[in-house]
Amino acid sequence: MATPTQHHKRRRLSPLLHDLADELLFVILDRVAADDPRALKSFALASRACHAAEARHRRLLRAFRADLLPAALARYSAVSRLDLSLCPRVTDAALAALSTAPSVSAVDLSRSRGFGAAGLAALVAACPNLTDLDLSNGLDFTDAGAAEVAKARRLQRLSLSRCKQLTDMGLGCIAVGCPDLRELSLKWCIGVTHMGLDLLALKCKKLKILDLSYTMEEKIAVQIVKNCFPAIMKLQNLEVLILVGCNGIDDDALTSLDQECSKSLQVLDMSNSYNVTHVGVLSVVNAMPNLLELNLSYCCPVTPSMSSSFKMIHKLQTLKLDGCQFMADGLKSIGKSCVSLRELSLSKCSGVTDTDLSFAVSRLKNLLKLDITCCRKITDVSLAAITSSCPSLISLRMESCSLVSSVGLQLIGKRCSHLEELDLTDNDLDDEGLKALSGCRKLSSLKIGICLRISDEGLSHISKSCSDLREIDLYRCGGISDEGVTHIAQGCPMLESINLSYCTKLTDHSLRSLSKCIKLNTLEIRGCPMVSSAGLSEIATGCRLLSKLDIKKCFEINDLGMIFLSQFSHSLRQINLSYCSVSDIGLISLSSICGLQNMTIVHLAGVTPNGLIAALMVCGLRKVKLHEAFKSMVPLHMVKVVEARGCVFQWINKPYQVALQPCDLWKQQSQDLLVQ
Repeated sequence: MATPTQHHKRRRLSPLLHDLADELLFVILDRVAADDPRALKSFALASRACHAAEARHRRLLRAFRADLLPAALARYSAVSRLDLSLCPRVTDAALAALSTAPSVSAVDLSRSRGFGAAGLAALVAACPNLTDLDLSNGLDFTDAGAAEVAKARRLQRLSLSRCKQLTDMGLGCIAVGCPDLRELSLKWCIGVTHMGLDLLALKCKKLKILDLSYTMEEKIAVQIVKNCFPAIMKLQNLEVLILVGCNGIDDDALTSLDQECSKSLQVLDMSNSYNVTHVGVLSVVNAMPNLLELNLSYCCPVTPSMSSSFKMIHKLQTLKLDGCQFMADGLKSIGKSCVSLRELSLSKCSGVTDTDLSFAVSRLKNLLKLDITCCRKITDVSLAAITSSCPSLISLRMESCSLVSSVGLQLIGKRCSHLEELDLTDNDLDDEGLKALSGCRKLSSLKIGICLRISDEGLSHISKSCSDLREIDLYRCGGISDEGVTHIAQGCPMLESINLSYCTKLTDHSLRSLSKCIKLNTLEIRGCPMVSSAGLSEIATGCRLLSKLDIKKCFEINDLGMIFLSQFSHSLRQINLSYCSVSDIGLISLSSICGLQNMTIVHLAGVTPNGLIAALMVCGLRKVKLHEAFKSMVPLHMVKVVEARGCVFQWINKPYQVALQPCDLWKQQSQDLLVQ
């Protein structure tokens, strides 16, 4: 019961709120929410004036249940963005309820099902100011729905990714009805042909971003390229064009590009287009001199002539060549031709040697981001050249560079003090290397999984200097214990994500320490057999923003842990609890979390078919992974009911395997497999 003093404070607070202009009050609330998103709820409960102020301030409404939309919109009348992506089923009637929210300008229906053309008609009619609409993964989206979307004349951003029933007729309606479109995604719209795209290029002259990835089979793509590719490339305002996996684009199509090609294009992504060779690339650089970013990952071999052609793109800042084979001197030519580069990605490239890489980075003095993941031929020579030539690096990814020594890795911390992102997964990193890395005080992401030589001492150096760390990956770092995790938890209070999978020495003490990191949203402790429900309960009560949790093979976690999660972890979206000691009681408790989206429950010995059915009927899951043994136990009609609500079942047939391999043995087996 409130004391008289508390009532007095509330009465004093209300007049103060009335005296503040909304603009100033909203600035204050924005800052409060930035520090702790839960604080707004507490603010709204302080008084009626606070409740009303929070309602006026809210611009984004993220709903879990579509049937509660009318009540929510009645309270939050100033909402401009509506996110329904967490609602597995949204009916036409639910969309009609938007008539009470004319201020809504952005709606996200990605991954939602249950609505049709009638619902989209109601949505467009209710939101006259609609400018942003996401209908991605609309398996039931048809041309009839597209015709209704076309009535949103002010639409500027539209995503139709994976709307596989869309054809030229529906796209034509949108092209004619929405001439103000700036951004459009047609990724995986396999029903679209050259006729629809040709009309799009003719009618939507204001397009700035266009994604046509995987839009067609190769035979159809040839017709698209011949008939409408030139028209698309001539859109005068087009800045970003994404053509991932468009295998109908070949050298002939690119050779047809002429000087009339739009000079506004800044980003071109043709990754995974395996019919393009260095001849086609030469045509691209000739026709698009103002490119800032070019992605040719998993395309053709990189020859010296191809690399030399990049010098015609004077402003090129980002070059991605992941998975490409480098011919002799191909990488050297990049160093000579692309002196303005800020980002270079060479992940999983073959043919990258010390000589070529050292020469290239010696010329790329302005490089800020470098990815040399799985470039297995480079040694300390390359790393010495990188750290001496590019001291301003803010991102370095070099997973599985197995020939680089621990001494070489120390150069990173000694010379690249501006690093914000560092990936040294599966390298010869030791505690001395971590001590050197403590000089990188701006680190926000550190991935050092499968580094078997690091210990608690090394983590203590990181915790003392890298207080801004948001993400750390310690996957299979078998040498660390509770002491090291405690160092990180105490020294990095802004921590949001930590991976401790298969760190088998950890106990509940680690979870108790991490529970003080109130911003933690991702926790992976798979294969930590000594953690229990007691530790998980600390996480649940302390880390209220937890959204992703992996507790597979945490055998001591039982129903008690699930009950704590159901009571306190209302932000939980994804969980893997395979092999845990959870029964029907724990599973049903967990299903009460209304926002839970994905669940993996393979090999849960304590769960019965009846308990599983009860849990599935309560929660609004989008995806659930189950062992195939349950398939014959769950009535087919019950599966159909859950699927009709938007849930996808994935049946897994894996043998029961409890034993945990030591980290060093697991790594050796992985390396042997790689050699084979």
